[in-house]
Parts: sequence; C-alpha cells; structure tokens
Amino acid sequence: MSFDQVIDRRGTDSSKWDLMESFSGVSPQDGIPMWVADMDFAAPDFLQDAVRGLLEKANYGYFSGMETYQDAVKWWMQHRHNWSVEADWMFVTYGLGNGIAMTLHAFSAPGDAVVTFTPVYHEFAAKIAKTGRVNTQLPLTIQADGTYAMDFDAYDALLTGNEKIVLISSPHNPAGRVWSQDELTALADFCTRHDLLLVSDEIHHDLIRPGHTFLPTHVAVPQITDRLITMTSGSKTFNIAGARTGCVMIPDPDLRTRFGAFYRSLDISPNLLGITLTHAAYSPAGALWVDGLVAYLDRNATLFNDRINAIPGVRAMPMQSTYLAWVDFADTGMTSDEILDRIHRDARIAPTPGSGLGKGGESFMRFNIATPRARLVEACDRLADAFKDLQ
Repeated sequence: MSFDQVIDRRGTDSSKWDLMESFSGVSPQDGIPMWVADMDFAAPDFLQDAVRGLLEKANYGYFSGMETYQDAVKWWMQHRHNWSVEADWMFVTYGLGNGIAMTLHAFSAPGDAVVTFTPVYHEFAAKIAKTGRVNTQLPLTIQADGTYAMDFDAYDALLTGNEKIVLISSPHNPAGRVWSQDELTALADFCTRHDLLLVSDEIHHDLIRPGHTFLPTHVAVPQITDRLITMTSGSKTFNIAGARTGCVMIPDPDLRTRFGAFYRSLDISPNLLGITLTHAAYSPAGALWVDGLVAYLDRNATLFNDRINAIPGVRAMPMQSTYLAWVDFADTGMTSDEILDRIHRDARIAPTPGSGLGKGGESFMRFNIATPRARLVEACDRLADAFKDLQ
C-alpha cells in the first residue's frame, strides 16, 4: 500500500477526527487532528484479510487457539527485538491502559505512590488518579543535544518513601527518547535501591528511527526480573487500538502468581478480533509492512522538524522513535494559552497540550505526524503562517 493515500476518516466514529471539535474547538471540516496517537493510514492487506477470514467463518462465538497468538507474540519479540519470551509470561488485557490499571491494583494499595518521569503520557497520571494512588513526578532534564535524560542523583532526594512502583514509558512518549543500556541499568539500580517494582510500557517499541536501537527492558536489565513487568501491544505499530488488546509480560513466577490472582478475579479473557488481528500483524508480512512504515515516518519526522525549527523561538526535540513530535514554544515569549489559540484558531490544528503531561511540559505541544505527507505539509504551512509575525 501507499502511505501517501489520503483517506477521509470524518464521520467514521474515529476518536481522533470526530471528537476533535469537542476536545479543541477545531472543526473536522477544515481542521487537522494531531492529538490522539492514531495513524491516518489505511489498514494493510494482511489485516483486512484476517478480518475477511472471520467474516467467512460466520461464527463469533467462544474460541480456542490462544497458542497461535502466543506463538506469534514469541516470534515477533524474538525476530524484531531479540527477546526470547515464554507463553506463560503473557496476560492478555483490554489494551495497555487496562494492563497498567490492573498492575497498580495488584501491586499497591490506595494511597501508595507511583513514580513517573515527567513530562510523560497523560494516561499514566489518569490511571494513577483513578486507582486512588499518588503520582510522584520526577522531572526529566534536557541534555546538551536537546533530548531528555533521567537524573537519578536528584531523584533519590525527591522520593517520599511511600513509592511502590515506577511506571516508565520506553520508548518515551511524548518525546520519543530511546533509553540506552546505561540509562536502563541506572534505572534498575534505582528501583533496587528503593525496593520499587518497575512497570515498563513499551507500546511504541517497533517505531524506532534509523540510527537508534530499542532495548526491551528485560533484555537490558535481566538482573531485575524479580521486580519487572513489561507491557507490549501491536496497537500502536499496526493502528489496531480499537481491538483493545494488550499483553502484560511477567517473567518472574512470584510476580506472575500475584498478578494472575487479581487478573482471574476480574474474569478477564481475550476478544476474538484482537487475537485475530495481532496474530496476523505479528508475521513476516507485518514485519515487511512495519519496515516501510518506519521509513515513511522517518521522512515525515525530518520534514516536520525542519519546518518547525525554522520558526523563530520554536524548537522540536530530536525524535528517536514514535510518530509523536514534541515541540517547545518557550522562546516565543508567549503563554501556553496564546500559543494554543494560534494553533487552534489560525492554523486550525489540534495538538496535545503539554501542560496535561505533567511537570516540565507546560511550554510544549505534542503533534502526531503519522499522516500522509500531503496533509503533513499542509499542517507545516499552516503553523508557519500562524507564527509568521515571528519570522
């Protein structure tokens, strides 16, 4: 397929498009949604064929065959990430948000604190609040190359002593940082030093720009297997979030027993569509498609960042992964409300305001660039025009 194909998603019950106006005031009739982490590309043939296979069976009842799903996950993790996983590590959840919430319930109590490195994906804070836990926000620092880093020397003094869990985004959402071996080792040491469970959300792990290498946390720091839970899914890679299927990986048997007891108490079981789509995605055909997708997103990132960085006072953080651009407007001298007003009213674009992603995000906006290039060019033109007085 061609990623350049522009498809009209308006009126299709797409959250990204049909809820844009209620979220931002920008109409889908002439607006460009760049907020929800959802790609504007048509589903590839191997996914369409999988759905047609379900239609041809004409049977949507109880199903078996979980072994084929587990084998597909095992194959994908080994061939794409050099990670050998076992079937009994896997718990299928209703997406990773559900997996995160269940982990908080299973391994902490109301009032306990959960560590996040901010700014970070807004749903982390939402899940912590909804489960009655407390968010200990540890601010990321900006390095000389413009990327984020974790400062563990500073973090030791910022803990309250009530923390039970560290929740990390790897690769990092919103800035796309790919954490290095040294950084993950330092994170493992931090968790061990403070007796913290590490929950690693690795949902963007397939979307890595050329020149960077993603390390699954379990591969990087196997020494903390006894305090590690990993979250994975094909939902971002293949744009199948509507199938509500995530995978919680727990290699340690004691942690697995504790989580499994809570999991079974909720009577959770996978859904047929999600299992079918994931099995079709985690395949040689899926691997070939992802290679093409990553190359396309890489060119989109170069285009968007170059255009954004040409606006005085505006700077895109260097992207190492994902399809989410993290843009700092601090040096424009404008308030976040003034910036957002220009983007909404003048550019007719709906980004994600960084103020909702925790401490350190106040001057930033997050832009989803996973869209056909013609639409991305239009978005860049609109942003340049909206801030033309800074030229």
